[in-house]
Amino acid sequence: MRVLLLGANGFLGRFVADRLLADPAVHLTALGRGDDADVRFDLSGGSPGALTRFLGAVHPGVVINCAGATRGGARELTRHNTVAVATVCEALRRSGCGARLVQIGCASEYGPSQQGSSTAEDAIPRPGGPYGVSKLAATELVLGSGLDAVVLRVFSPVGPGTPAGSPLGRLAEAMRRAMQSGEGELKLSGLGVQRDFVDVRDVARAVHAASLSAAQGVVNIGTGRAVKLRDAAATLARVAGYAGALHELDTPPGRAVIGGPRSESIVEHLAATPSPYPDGCGGWQQADVRTARDRLGWRPRINLEESLADIWMEAACRI
Repeated sequence: MRVLLLGANGFLGRFVADRLLADPAVHLTALGRGDDADVRFDLSGGSPGALTRFLGAVHPGVVINCAGATRGGARELTRHNTVAVATVCEALRRSGCGARLVQIGCASEYGPSQQGSSTAEDAIPRPGGPYGVSKLAATELVLGSGLDAVVLRVFSPVGPGTPAGSPLGRLAEAMRRAMQSGEGELKLSGLGVQRDFVDVRDVARAVHAASLSAAQGVVNIGTGRAVKLRDAAATLARVAGYAGALHELDTPPGRAVIGGPRSESIVEHLAATPSPYPDGCGGWQQADVRTARDRLGWRPRINLEESLADIWMEAACRI
């Protein structure tokens, strides 16, 4: 099977490439902006005609799009996340190669969810920021393209290679600095957020499964379990061997300590409510993952503690 992978150099793309290269039935071609791509091509500025000619030469059976931007202003996000996908869809239509398209979407397309709920694919998307809007527009382009296509709405990917600017990436870096300087306490904010963290290697397995399946439309990729960021922080401290206390800056007085040398338990119900939420998803998000199970035969395998251990291993190398 010939597979064209777009965005092979990104956080998700690197692991998708590794997964596909482990399949002897896959002949992989990577297209991207980096020097290590098989073919250099900027989707946000390249023409559909140029990409069409390349598709005609490679004739892939599957095109996987992991390319995109997570940061920047509305114009930049639109260019990288929406215009680029329009280029891919138009090139696939012109080429007539009949390739299946696997588009990587995100949970930010849904926007805020009701506390305690699980978001299914039929939920009405209400993105709360420009990133989610740009990704939702891309999803609508794919779904309306008439192509054989599936969109994987990935919830909060974590694990090795987690970007330093993500919540868990920032948390690991803050803990590294505290340990390096011998600080006995770590003051943190925003720990009231609850997210569905899914390991990037499990995401790569889902992409592989989607490329082989006949599933179309939108499929959620998550664990089906929201985790408090404060609980993730406590787990990361245990994995890292950090014995200091973790204090929440936005917690009511008298209830700030999460853990420390004299505390063996984690406080479960603290009223930290950070605002605004950078991903536009509010305080709670949890995936309904039944469609991934039923249509892709996929379930997550890697637990959050293992993901956090890998994040910490990378951070610790900088000590």
